[in-house]
Amino acid sequence: MPAALYALALGGFGIGLTEFVIMGLLPEVASDFGVTETVAGYLISGYALSVAVGGVALTALLGRVDRKKALLGLLLLFIAGNLISAVAPGYGLMLAGRVVAALCHGAFFGIGAVVATDLVPENRRAAAISMMFAGLTIANVAGVPLGTFLGQAAGWRSTFWAITAIGVVAFVGILALVRPTPVARGGHGVLAEFRIFRSGQVWLSMLVTVLGYGGMFGAFTYIAFTLTEVGGFDASAVPWLLVLFGVGLFAGNLLGGRFADRNLVATLVVLMSALTVILAGFALTASSHVATLVALVLMGGFGFATVPGLQMRIMNHASDAATLASGANIAAFNIGNAFGAWVGGLTLAAGLGYTSPLWAGAAVTLAGLVAYLVAARVRGGELATATPVPAL
Repeated sequence: MPAALYALALGGFGIGLTEFVIMGLLPEVASDFGVTETVAGYLISGYALSVAVGGVALTALLGRVDRKKALLGLLLLFIAGNLISAVAPGYGLMLAGRVVAALCHGAFFGIGAVVATDLVPENRRAAAISMMFAGLTIANVAGVPLGTFLGQAAGWRSTFWAITAIGVVAFVGILALVRPTPVARGGHGVLAEFRIFRSGQVWLSMLVTVLGYGGMFGAFTYIAFTLTEVGGFDASAVPWLLVLFGVGLFAGNLLGGRFADRNLVATLVVLMSALTVILAGFALTASSHVATLVALVLMGGFGFATVPGLQMRIMNHASDAATLASGANIAAFNIGNAFGAWVGGLTLAAGLGYTSPLWAGAAVTLAGLVAYLVAARVRGGELATATPVPAL
């Protein structure tokens, strides 16, 4: 893979760390600023909302800008946001820093996905996307635990200083390794690119993303309750158990990209079908320690293996404005996160037990599979091109 992909992956690592590490540091942040846990939680939900907004708005605004310059500008936004968080004297400024950092998230992955596909031959485009997203998965496997430990040992601000430094290194890497990638100067402007949203397949692609990915994330949102209340694991073991989930994310992301390059249709059908079964099976066997360990790896693996393929599908259906479509799908991933978590929360509030988010996740994922089959049928001929996924 081209060296530029590793620079993109490093940027993705820093962004992933920014998004998820706050979860392990909320008690320290809440105590330092004298706010409740609920108010501190807005640092997470506010970030997610800003990702959804920035994924479309900033990607559209930067759609006619050299993509290398766009990525560098987005990283400057990322660096500034984390620097604000690191020095924030109060909760309000901390939240503002989170919002600023989040605005670059969707656009970075959206534009970065297009840049990644331009770096490789056509038959390796999904693999290139998965390589860029590998930084995000590594952030879950290693970055979040290490960032949490650093924050607990040296103060939560030290973690944000470290993330700021990662942003600087990623900036230098992209500056040095990514070649200028000017966009074609056609006869239409930025607003005209929004015509991709006239396409039913673009909307169906985003719906599949919301449901197909949201089911896994909704189940994951409440996984700590499942592990402790049903599985009987001690709370101190949860972070280490989640490392298994992260290992699954990393492996699934890379393998999902390779399979999607060989047969996109068959890959998405198989992955969403398998993920539905895995979530339901996890719900049935959550009281078994051994089954839980296996299910965590499989849930992460099959869940994130869908990401390169889902990203490729919408880009294929919006080739005239692939960058905007890519950013919009990143927003769809985050909407899926919120939707899945909301559905899982409803099941808990209804008193259905701590395995109910897993059942809810299976149902949402199944809905994503149905939506994809409908989308493929509406397109006509897409399912007919599906052949069994070949061996690696």
